[in-house]
Amino acid sequence: MRVKPTKKEYAGQEVTIIWQAHKCIHSERCWRNLPEVFRYGQRPWVDPDGAEGEKIRHQIEQCPSGALTYVGQEKGLSIEDGDLKAKVIPNGPIMVQGSIMFSHADGSSSIEKNPVLCRCGGSANKPFCDGTHKRIGFEG
Repeated sequence: MRVKPTKKEYAGQEVTIIWQAHKCIHSERCWRNLPEVFRYGQRPWVDPDGAEGEKIRHQIEQCPSGALTYVGQEKGLSIEDGDLKAKVIPNGPIMVQGSIMFSHADGSSSIEKNPVLCRCGGSANKPFCDGTHKRIGFEG
């Protein structure tokens, strides 16, 4: 069963950060690398004025699942002819590089850029990874 898509925007002076919780795989890269903006355990957990805009945009571009984006980054997202790449992460998900169109069981469709796909079978957000593999000790 797919988790209902949620999208939150955090507007700052230089950048508006978009967080889509349903895409997050909890890699922890955001708050480990830029804790002044991505404040683990605090509410709100995102402070868009915690660092300069260019630094924030650079960190967001490192998000492996695409759960974090910024206004303007997602424009022009489309499916184009080209190579797709997929990397199987040991004891973790499949990380796809490229855009894929998904046709969902409920009849809806979506284009996802760089989706991270579940391999453990435990995700509450199938076919996407939600980080459950860490909690259940998935090996493979």
